[in-house]
Amino acid sequence: MQWFGKGSNNVEDGRSGGGGKTILGGGVGIIIVVLGLIFGKDLTGLVGQGPATAGTEEVKQGVPANDPQAQFVAGVLESTEQVWDKEFQAMGKQYEYPKLRLFREAVQTACGNASANVGPFYCPGDHKVYIDLSFYDDLKNRFGAAGDFAQAYVIAHEVGHHVQNLLGISEKLDRARGQVSEKEYNRLSVKLELQADFFAGLWAHNAQNLKDFKLDEGDIEEALTAANAIGDDKLQKQATGEVQPDSFTHGTSAQRMYWFKKGFETGDIKQGDTFNSNNL
Repeated sequence: MQWFGKGSNNVEDGRSGGGGKTILGGGVGIIIVVLGLIFGKDLTGLVGQGPATAGTEEVKQGVPANDPQAQFVAGVLESTEQVWDKEFQAMGKQYEYPKLRLFREAVQTACGNASANVGPFYCPGDHKVYIDLSFYDDLKNRFGAAGDFAQAYVIAHEVGHHVQNLLGISEKLDRARGQVSEKEYNRLSVKLELQADFFAGLWAHNAQNLKDFKLDEGDIEEALTAANAIGDDKLQKQATGEVQPDSFTHGTSAQRMYWFKKGFETGDIKQGDTFNSNNL
């Protein structure tokens, strides 16, 4: 993909600080289901019930001009802002831009403290997307999902969670916490994640109409490769040699590819109601 804009002003660079012992606290369960199985790891050791502690973080607004990867992230975020601005206007609503925080190793959030080991995530408590850019090395080397559009897909997916938060969709999962069985809760988590994949596809569809955006040949295939690589079934098979559908929190590789592709092909937010779809 190619982006000719200036980049979003809503990127915070906290990579000069960080450190300290990190856990995820605050009782915000959605952050766990967002991260779930991205790395094929059990995250229970990262969850805490009490206040979390982390190192002091120096945060700067914007990204250095001599940092191409950070500039790319700012460009992708700017394109999501432009796409969702129009989508919300069409719904008679106003889109609230999320912040995107770059960090290294560890970060303190309104959802508690997190280690880079958990991968990119969205915190509904402060309306921020968090990413340690070293994740992209894992995406390429561990998951075999190389390419700039695979990286853009990750950002668009997390912004999709922000859209769900603004539209009140995430509350479906919040209301279910403690009220349904673990199996049913996981099923709702899958629906939430697949809708974020759909929203990422919808972004890609509509971004094509932006004057500063250009898709390159093979871009969509890169996104589909990334979606395929981080399906629950594939990650579980790689991690344990077994697949346990009742524990899925993000959806299978096939489901993730289907919903991203549907978002890209339709560009119609009305087609993304995964909660009432039978195609799961």
